[in-house]
Amino acid sequence: MASLDRVKVLVLGDSGVGKSSLVHLLCQNQVLGNPSWTVGCSVDVRVQDYREGTPEEKTYYIELWDVGGSVGSASSVKSTRAVFYNSVNGIILVHDLTNKKSSQNLYRWSLEALNRDSSPTGVIVSNSDYDREQFAENPVPLLLIGTKFDQIPETKRNEVLTRTAFLSEDFNAEEINLASQTFSSSKASVDCTNPRYLAAGTSNAVKLSRFFDKVIEKRYFTRDPSQMTGFTDRKRFNFKSLHYD
Repeated sequence: MASLDRVKVLVLGDSGVGKSSLVHLLCQNQVLGNPSWTVGCSVDVRVQDYREGTPEEKTYYIELWDVGGSVGSASSVKSTRAVFYNSVNGIILVHDLTNKKSSQNLYRWSLEALNRDSSPTGVIVSNSDYDREQFAENPVPLLLIGTKFDQIPETKRNEVLTRTAFLSEDFNAEEINLASQTFSSSKASVDCTNPRYLAAGTSNAVKLSRFFDKVIEKRYFTRDPSQMTGFTDRKRFNFKSLHYD
């Protein structure tokens, strides 16, 4: 069997937001029963049928790089993570919808990945004049995924959805909001992404497939060579201020 072409997608976000559970579900199509903290980076592979059902259909490997979620200011931590940011074709930003800080920190994660020589830990997220056009110029596709939607009180859901809509606009990215299901174990209860929220035919599954197709198109079908090598040859982004309501 001939080897398949592949693309590299980073999965970024704070510790505990559900990145490992999400990656396991996307790649193994099953719930991760006992997730543990990711140290460094963990890589899993998903098979994607590009433009499924069309004459252009072709199968690719999607490498999902689950990067450990520490946002500490230690330069050594960032220096270690920088090696994972080479030749990236797409980014999935994951946040916990019950934890506003994890949403705010997505700006830091995106800055760290897009500007590998910057130090984003000092960036203050505020409601000032965030320049969305700089992400509009970003050739690397982004997808925003919120977890634990079912754990938000119904009276707060509209407020949270409004907040995620701002995030989606700021990153020029589609958004997917997932629920979780709780499993009891001998040690503790663990939250895992609920499979039905990504079931075939759902709007979330369509968004996910559209994102992966876009990543593949940018990697293999773009005419601009500078967009085929990840961040290495891209211009650096300068963020004056960050917007978050």
